[in-house]
Amino acid sequence: MTKPNKKRTHKPLFIACVLLFSSLCAHAANEMESNAENDKKNRVSLGDDVAKADLPMERSLTGFENLNEELSLWEFGAGGGAFYSPKYPASGDSRSFGLVLPFIVYRGETFRIGDGGGARAVVVENENFEIDFSFGAALPADSEDNSAREGMPELDFLAEIGPQMIFKLGDYDFDKNTQGKSTGTNLGKGRLDLRLQARAVFSTDFGSIDDRGFIFEPQLSYQHRGFKHEDTAITVSFGAIFATERTHDYFYEVSPEFATPERPAFDAKSGYLGSELSLGVSFKVSEDIRAFIGSSVQLHSQAANKDSPLFEKEVTYSIAAAFVWRFYKSEEKAKW
Repeated sequence: MTKPNKKRTHKPLFIACVLLFSSLCAHAANEMESNAENDKKNRVSLGDDVAKADLPMERSLTGFENLNEELSLWEFGAGGGAFYSPKYPASGDSRSFGLVLPFIVYRGETFRIGDGGGARAVVVENENFEIDFSFGAALPADSEDNSAREGMPELDFLAEIGPQMIFKLGDYDFDKNTQGKSTGTNLGKGRLDLRLQARAVFSTDFGSIDDRGFIFEPQLSYQHRGFKHEDTAITVSFGAIFATERTHDYFYEVSPEFATPERPAFDAKSGYLGSELSLGVSFKVSEDIRAFIGSSVQLHSQAANKDSPLFEKEVTYSIAAAFVWRFYKSEEKAKW
């Protein structure tokens, strides 16, 4: 497989960003610890009609247990579903596929898997702030079935790893007012977070690993549990992605050897990649089966490389329907 090899590098810039990110993490952690009481008073307020809830930072609101139940340390099962998504950002071609995979949850004090947060290693954590190292992935895409990339190298499996800061902006109890009195509703509880993610990106055909640059993604995320039914969960998020040139090269660069009259050579640049607005709903089917339905819209109208011949659509969308079937949960409980 032929893969372009560019000499341009963004490592000095990334190292500076990581140092700045680490400095901000340390400063923010110190500030959060020393001003915890003040922070409680300064969260985003929804007015006098909505009370503050008590929702721990580390707890996902989309899982099996109710908000007042203890969580098991280990869980095993299977999960799967049907998915529809673009082949790469701003692609005019989409793919539909199904997956069935093992379902594993581990809720250690430092390392955690599943439970709505992927895989992450927690470095700093208190009730309002968390620093961790998180992981992400994207499936490969065949160029043979993609008219814009026909004859070009395939897009391999992508993996991402890097630090993440999570700030709790607010937690809300919609069934009580700020005086703690019941409002007589059945609207549930919610939490608003700000997530700042910086990740290194790698691609692999499982024969070699290639550096694909770095991305930075600020994201607002809102989780809600118990709207009209205690087991119903809703997640809404909006995030913007910025990437180095090497990442944009992977999706949008056309080197001279792959240029055609319909696909002229193009030199990609760093900058804004796109934004995504997502909505997901989950609900209990039985004691150990939970279903998920979700969709998202990807917006690329102001992307840095919209002039690339590989950039086809300013708006794309994804749809998913999935389930999780839990076979086993440990008697031992998580310690946090």
